Amino acid sequence: MAEPGDGTVGKALGVLDRVAGFGRPVRFAELLEGSPFPKATLYRLLQTLTNQRMLAYDPERQTYAPGMRLVRLAHTAWAQSSLAPIARPHVDRLSGMIGETVHLAQLDHGQVLYVDKRNARLPIDMYSQAGKVGPAYCTGVGKAMLAFLPDPERDRALAQQSWHRFTNKTRTTPAALIRDLDAIRGRGYAFDDEEHEPGIICIAVPVLGASERVLGALSVTSSTSRTTLAQLETLAPHLTQTARAIASEAEDWAFPQPATLNQGGR
Repeated sequence: MAEPGDGTVGKALGVLDRVAGFGRPVRFAELLEGSPFPKATLYRLLQTLTNQRMLAYDPERQTYAPGMRLVRLAHTAWAQSSLAPIARPHVDRLSGMIGETVHLAQLDHGQVLYVDKRNARLPIDMYSQAGKVGPAYCTGVGKAMLAFLPDPERDRALAQQSWHRFTNKTRTTPAALIRDLDAIRGRGYAFDDEEHEPGIICIAVPVLGASERVLGALSVTSSTSRTTLAQLETLAPHLTQTARAIASEAEDWAFPQPATLNQGGR
């Protein structure tokens, strides 16, 4: 939701986040439940967002959904600020070669934002989808990025983690994760050993720009029912080569810094 001092704009963006978070058209009563705003304030913010076409209101069903203006802005942001357009041919090539699910992700305020995904030849159900936000501390792409952040940025990102235990393998303290991050930095790639979802494993590498600046991360994901971490580890050279190719093309582009903390140092 809105940060202190962000005013009406911050509140409106918080409402947009809540509407989008439902993943479906949502009624006013659902938005009001758990909202930090009084009924009248929430209604006024929804009206403003609807008038600005950032939200669309269906009077027949009495529901709110992301509006077409927001869709247009999202496409523009994807093209201008996401690593995905540059990485697309490389992700396609890697996916076609290995036949497993490939993810491309970036950091957003200490969390993982999946910006692209290629399904395996035999897809498996998992949380990640392009546009979804996931935890950094228990995903392969998240740990690959955290491991290569400068210490001050890493500390800020760790402070933004929820430390929720998703499985019995989830690391739930900064100390436990930092030991893993040190090992990841040493070998150059990360694993997700069923830390976010039971039965889902992956290997991930960072996409590093000049001076090892973290641009994003790339992963290959599968399930324990058809492979092992040791088998996924054999793909590390292919992942690393692909990540370097993406980074090389991104160097000539004014790529935005990963947002590990809010504007103004908050």
